[in-house]
Amino acid sequence: MIWLNQVIQGVLLGGYYALIACGLSFMFGVMRIINLAHGDLGILAAFLVWAIVDHSGMSPFVALALVLPVMGALGWLMQRAMLERSLRSGVLVPLLTTFGLAIVIQNLLFLQFGADTRSLAPAIGDLAYESWAIGRHIYISYLGALIFLVAVLMLGGLQLLLARTPLGRSIRAIAEDPDTAELVGIDSRRVYAAAAAIAVMTVAVGGTFLAMRATFGPYAGPAQLIFAFEAVVIGGLGSMWGTLAGGIVLGVAQNLGAQIAPNGFLIAGHAAFLVALGARLLLHRLKGVP
Repeated sequence: MIWLNQVIQGVLLGGYYALIACGLSFMFGVMRIINLAHGDLGILAAFLVWAIVDHSGMSPFVALALVLPVMGALGWLMQRAMLERSLRSGVLVPLLTTFGLAIVIQNLLFLQFGADTRSLAPAIGDLAYESWAIGRHIYISYLGALIFLVAVLMLGGLQLLLARTPLGRSIRAIAEDPDTAELVGIDSRRVYAAAAAIAVMTVAVGGTFLAMRATFGPYAGPAQLIFAFEAVVIGGLGSMWGTLAGGIVLGVAQNLGAQIAPNGFLIAGHAAFLVALGARLLLHRLKGVP
Protein backbone atom coordinates (compact mmCIF):
# COMPACT_ATOMS: atom_id res chain seq x y z
CA MET A 1 0.00 0.00 0.00
CA ILE A 2 2.93 2.34 0.61
CA TRP A 3 4.07 1.84 -2.98
CA LEU A 4 0.53 2.49 -4.23
CA ASN A 5 0.48 5.74 -2.26
CA GLN A 6 3.78 6.75 -3.89
CA VAL A 7 2.29 6.10 -7.32
CA ILE A 8 -0.76 8.21 -6.48
CA GLN A 9 1.44 11.04 -5.21
CA GLY A 10 3.49 10.74 -8.39
CA VAL A 11 0.37 11.06 -10.54
CA LEU A 12 -0.64 14.21 -8.66
CA LEU A 13 2.88 15.60 -9.00
CA GLY A 14 2.68 14.77 -12.69
CA GLY A 15 -0.34 17.06 -12.95
CA TYR A 16 1.83 19.94 -11.76
CA TYR A 17 4.58 19.06 -14.26
CA ALA A 18 2.00 18.94 -17.06
CA LEU A 19 0.71 22.34 -15.95
CA ILE A 20 4.10 24.02 -16.22
CA ALA A 21 4.96 22.09 -19.40
CA CYS A 22 1.84 22.69 -21.50
CA GLY A 23 2.87 26.22 -22.53
CA LEU A 24 6.33 24.98 -23.51
CA SER A 25 4.77 22.24 -25.64
CA PHE A 26 2.23 24.65 -27.11
CA MET A 27 4.88 27.17 -28.17
CA PHE A 28 7.07 24.48 -29.69
CA GLY A 29 4.10 23.02 -31.56
CA VAL A 30 3.28 26.38 -33.13
CA MET A 31 6.61 28.16 -33.57
CA ARG A 32 9.15 25.34 -33.16
CA ILE A 33 10.77 27.34 -30.35
CA ILE A 34 12.04 25.89 -27.08
CA ASN A 35 11.58 28.86 -24.77
CA LEU A 36 14.46 28.75 -22.28
CA ALA A 37 12.83 31.57 -20.27
CA HIS A 38 9.68 29.48 -19.71
CA GLY A 39 10.41 28.56 -16.11
CA ASP A 40 11.53 32.07 -15.20
CA LEU A 41 8.30 33.54 -16.62
CA GLY A 42 6.40 31.23 -14.25
CA ILE A 43 8.51 32.44 -11.32
CA LEU A 44 7.91 36.05 -12.39
CA ALA A 45 4.15 35.39 -12.25
CA ALA A 46 4.56 33.77 -8.82
CA PHE A 47 6.35 36.88 -7.51
CA LEU A 48 3.67 39.16 -8.96
CA VAL A 49 0.92 37.14 -7.30
CA TRP A 50 2.87 37.04 -4.02
CA ALA A 51 3.41 40.82 -4.10
CA ILE A 52 -0.31 41.48 -4.63
CA VAL A 53 -1.28 39.09 -1.84
CA ASP A 54 1.38 40.52 0.49
CA HIS A 55 0.24 44.13 -0.03
CA SER A 56 -3.53 43.63 -0.26
CA GLY A 57 -4.27 40.43 1.64
CA MET A 58 -6.53 39.17 -1.16
CA SER A 59 -6.83 35.53 -2.16
CA PRO A 60 -3.99 34.21 -4.36
CA PHE A 61 -6.61 32.97 -6.82
CA VAL A 62 -8.01 36.49 -7.21
CA ALA A 63 -4.47 37.87 -7.53
CA LEU A 64 -3.76 35.27 -10.23
CA ALA A 65 -6.81 36.47 -12.17
CA LEU A 66 -5.29 39.97 -12.11
CA VAL A 67 -1.83 38.77 -13.12
CA LEU A 68 -2.93 36.58 -16.06
CA PRO A 69 -3.76 39.47 -18.45
CA VAL A 70 -0.42 41.09 -17.56
CA MET A 71 1.45 37.88 -18.36
CA GLY A 72 -0.53 37.46 -21.58
CA ALA A 73 0.47 40.98 -22.64
CA LEU A 74 4.08 40.18 -21.74
CA GLY A 75 3.98 37.07 -23.92
CA TRP A 76 2.52 39.08 -26.81
CA LEU A 77 5.20 41.74 -26.40
CA MET A 78 7.95 39.13 -26.11
CA GLN A 79 6.91 37.63 -29.43
CA ARG A 80 6.52 40.92 -31.30
CA ALA A 81 9.65 42.60 -29.93
CA MET A 82 12.10 39.67 -29.63
CA LEU A 83 11.11 36.28 -31.02
CA GLU A 84 9.66 37.58 -34.29
CA ARG A 85 13.03 39.00 -35.27
CA SER A 86 15.09 36.09 -33.96
CA LEU A 87 12.94 33.51 -35.80
CA ARG A 88 14.22 34.86 -39.11
CA SER A 89 17.80 33.93 -38.20
CA GLY A 90 17.49 30.18 -37.74
CA VAL A 91 17.06 27.82 -34.78
CA LEU A 92 19.97 28.95 -32.60
CA VAL A 93 19.11 32.65 -32.30
CA PRO A 94 15.69 32.13 -30.57
CA LEU A 95 17.41 29.82 -28.06
CA LEU A 96 20.02 32.46 -27.29
CA THR A 97 17.34 35.15 -27.13
CA THR A 98 15.21 33.28 -24.60
CA PHE A 99 18.33 32.30 -22.64
CA GLY A 100 19.25 35.96 -22.35
CA LEU A 101 15.68 36.83 -21.35
CA ALA A 102 15.84 34.18 -18.60
CA ILE A 103 19.01 35.74 -17.16
CA VAL A 104 17.44 39.21 -17.25
CA ILE A 105 14.30 38.02 -15.44
CA GLN A 106 16.31 36.19 -12.76
CA ASN A 107 18.49 39.19 -11.99
CA LEU A 108 15.62 41.67 -12.01
CA LEU A 109 13.74 39.47 -9.53
CA PHE A 110 16.86 39.22 -7.36
CA LEU A 111 17.31 42.98 -7.51
CA GLN A 112 13.69 43.63 -6.54
CA PHE A 113 12.98 40.85 -4.04
CA GLY A 114 16.37 39.65 -2.82
CA ALA A 115 17.52 36.06 -2.44
CA ASP A 116 14.99 34.99 0.22
CA THR A 117 12.57 32.21 -0.68
CA ARG A 118 8.84 32.80 -0.36
CA SER A 119 5.63 30.79 -0.43
CA LEU A 120 1.91 31.35 -0.92
CA ALA A 121 1.06 28.37 1.29
CA PRO A 122 0.15 30.55 4.32
CA ALA A 123 -2.27 32.52 2.14
CA ILE A 124 -4.37 29.48 1.16
CA GLY A 125 -4.92 28.11 4.67
CA ASP A 126 -5.96 24.47 5.05
CA LEU A 127 -5.75 23.88 1.29
CA ALA A 128 -1.95 23.84 1.61
CA TYR A 129 -1.79 20.74 3.81
CA GLU A 130 -5.19 19.03 4.18
CA SER A 131 -5.81 15.72 2.42
CA TRP A 132 -8.31 12.92 2.02
CA ALA A 133 -7.30 9.71 3.80
CA ILE A 134 -8.15 6.45 2.02
CA GLY A 135 -7.40 3.63 4.40
CA ARG A 136 -4.28 3.84 6.54
CA HIS A 137 -1.62 4.48 3.91
CA ILE A 138 -3.14 6.41 1.01
CA TYR A 139 -3.57 10.19 1.10
CA ILE A 140 -4.74 12.56 -1.60
CA SER A 141 -3.97 16.20 -0.89
CA TYR A 142 -6.58 18.84 -1.63
CA LEU A 143 -4.02 21.04 -3.37
CA GLY A 144 -2.54 18.19 -5.40
CA ALA A 145 -5.99 17.15 -6.60
CA LEU A 146 -6.83 20.77 -7.48
CA ILE A 147 -3.59 21.17 -9.46
CA PHE A 148 -4.25 17.93 -11.35
CA LEU A 149 -7.80 19.02 -12.15
CA VAL A 150 -6.61 22.43 -13.38
CA ALA A 151 -3.97 20.72 -15.54
CA VAL A 152 -6.59 18.48 -17.16
CA LEU A 153 -8.94 21.40 -17.73
CA MET A 154 -6.17 23.58 -19.17
CA LEU A 155 -4.88 20.88 -21.50
CA GLY A 156 -8.43 20.04 -22.55
CA GLY A 157 -9.12 23.73 -23.13
CA LEU A 158 -6.03 24.09 -25.32
CA GLN A 159 -7.03 20.98 -27.26
CA LEU A 160 -10.52 22.40 -27.84
CA LEU A 161 -9.00 25.74 -28.83
CA LEU A 162 -6.88 24.05 -31.47
CA ALA A 163 -9.69 21.83 -32.76
CA ARG A 164 -12.82 23.98 -32.61
CA THR A 165 -12.00 27.69 -32.91
CA PRO A 166 -10.91 29.92 -35.83
CA LEU A 167 -7.78 30.89 -33.89
CA GLY A 168 -6.99 27.24 -33.30
CA ARG A 169 -7.37 26.41 -36.98
CA SER A 170 -5.08 29.32 -37.83
CA ILE A 171 -2.54 28.09 -35.27
CA ARG A 172 -2.58 24.58 -36.75
CA ALA A 173 -2.26 25.94 -40.27
CA ILE A 174 0.70 28.13 -39.33
CA ALA A 175 2.36 25.25 -37.46
CA GLU A 176 1.94 22.97 -40.49
CA ASP A 177 3.02 25.34 -43.27
CA PRO A 178 3.40 29.06 -42.48
CA ASP A 179 4.09 30.09 -46.09
CA THR A 180 0.95 28.43 -47.47
CA ALA A 181 -1.10 29.77 -44.54
CA GLU A 182 0.05 33.29 -45.42
CA LEU A 183 -1.08 32.76 -49.01
CA VAL A 184 -4.65 32.03 -47.89
CA GLY A 185 -4.83 35.18 -45.76
CA ILE A 186 -3.69 34.07 -42.28
CA ASP A 187 -1.60 36.70 -40.51
CA SER A 188 1.27 34.67 -39.05
CA ARG A 189 2.50 37.58 -36.92
CA ARG A 190 -0.82 37.83 -35.08
CA VAL A 191 -1.11 34.06 -34.71
CA TYR A 192 2.41 33.74 -33.29
CA ALA A 193 1.78 36.62 -30.87
CA ALA A 194 -1.49 35.04 -29.69
CA ALA A 195 0.22 31.67 -29.22
CA ALA A 196 3.02 33.26 -27.18
CA ALA A 197 0.47 35.09 -25.01
CA ILE A 198 -1.41 31.84 -24.34
CA ALA A 199 1.81 29.95 -23.53
CA VAL A 200 2.96 32.60 -21.03
CA MET A 201 -0.45 32.70 -19.35
CA THR A 202 -0.39 28.92 -18.85
CA VAL A 203 3.04 28.98 -17.21
CA ALA A 204 1.81 31.83 -14.99
CA VAL A 205 -0.79 29.42 -13.62
CA GLY A 206 1.90 26.79 -13.09
CA GLY A 207 4.20 29.24 -11.34
CA THR A 208 1.43 30.33 -8.99
CA PHE A 209 0.65 26.74 -8.03
CA LEU A 210 4.37 26.17 -7.42
CA ALA A 211 4.24 29.08 -4.97
CA MET A 212 1.29 27.42 -3.22
CA ARG A 213 2.78 23.94 -2.95
CA ALA A 214 6.43 24.83 -2.23
CA THR A 215 8.85 27.71 -1.84
CA PHE A 216 10.30 29.73 -4.68
CA GLY A 217 13.06 32.27 -5.23
CA PRO A 218 14.48 34.42 -8.04
CA TYR A 219 16.58 31.57 -9.42
CA ALA A 220 13.97 28.77 -9.22
CA GLY A 221 13.06 29.04 -12.91
CA PRO A 222 15.74 26.77 -14.48
CA ALA A 223 14.72 23.78 -12.34
CA GLN A 224 11.09 24.21 -13.43
CA LEU A 225 12.21 24.48 -17.05
CA ILE A 226 14.09 21.16 -16.76
CA PHE A 227 11.04 19.38 -15.33
CA ALA A 228 8.78 20.91 -17.98
CA PHE A 229 11.17 19.97 -20.78
CA GLU A 230 11.46 16.38 -19.53
CA ALA A 231 7.67 16.04 -19.34
CA VAL A 232 7.30 17.40 -22.88
CA VAL A 233 9.96 15.07 -24.34
CA ILE A 234 8.58 12.01 -22.56
CA GLY A 235 5.05 12.77 -23.75
CA GLY A 236 5.92 14.02 -27.23
CA LEU A 237 6.69 17.54 -28.41
CA GLY A 238 3.57 19.49 -29.34
CA SER A 239 1.08 16.94 -27.91
CA MET A 240 -1.26 18.30 -25.24
CA TRP A 241 -2.41 14.98 -23.77
CA GLY A 242 1.05 13.57 -24.32
CA THR A 243 2.33 16.35 -22.05
CA LEU A 244 -0.01 15.14 -19.29
CA ALA A 245 1.16 11.56 -19.79
CA GLY A 246 4.80 12.69 -19.75
CA GLY A 247 4.26 14.66 -16.55
CA ILE A 248 2.67 11.64 -14.88
CA VAL A 249 5.51 9.32 -15.96
CA LEU A 250 8.07 11.82 -14.63
CA GLY A 251 6.22 12.35 -11.33
CA VAL A 252 5.71 8.62 -10.69
CA ALA A 253 9.36 7.85 -11.53
CA GLN A 254 10.56 10.55 -9.12
CA ASN A 255 8.35 9.39 -6.26
CA LEU A 256 9.27 5.74 -6.70
CA GLY A 257 12.94 6.71 -6.88
CA ALA A 258 12.63 8.66 -3.65
CA GLN A 259 11.05 5.60 -2.01
CA ILE A 260 14.02 3.45 -3.04
CA ALA A 261 16.80 5.87 -2.02
CA PRO A 262 16.90 9.34 -0.43
CA ASN A 263 18.66 10.83 -3.46
CA GLY A 264 16.61 8.85 -5.96
CA PHE A 265 13.98 11.54 -6.59
CA LEU A 266 15.87 13.47 -9.26
CA ILE A 267 17.93 10.52 -10.49
CA ALA A 268 14.86 8.40 -11.27
CA GLY A 269 13.17 11.29 -13.06
CA HIS A 270 16.22 11.97 -15.22
CA ALA A 271 16.55 8.25 -15.93
CA ALA A 272 12.94 8.08 -17.14
CA PHE A 273 13.62 11.07 -19.39
CA LEU A 274 16.76 9.49 -20.87
CA VAL A 275 14.98 6.19 -21.50
CA ALA A 276 12.10 7.98 -23.25
CA LEU A 277 14.51 10.12 -25.28
CA GLY A 278 16.55 7.08 -26.31
CA ALA A 279 13.39 5.20 -27.31
CA ARG A 280 12.23 8.13 -29.47
CA LEU A 281 15.61 8.48 -31.16
CA LEU A 282 15.70 4.74 -31.85
CA LEU A 283 12.16 4.81 -33.25
CA HIS A 284 13.04 7.71 -35.54
CA ARG A 285 16.15 5.88 -36.73
CA LEU A 286 14.14 2.74 -37.50
CA LYS A 287 11.66 4.85 -39.47
CA GLY A 288 14.48 6.48 -41.38
CA VAL A 289 13.78 9.97 -40.00
CA PRO A 290 16.97 12.11 -40.04
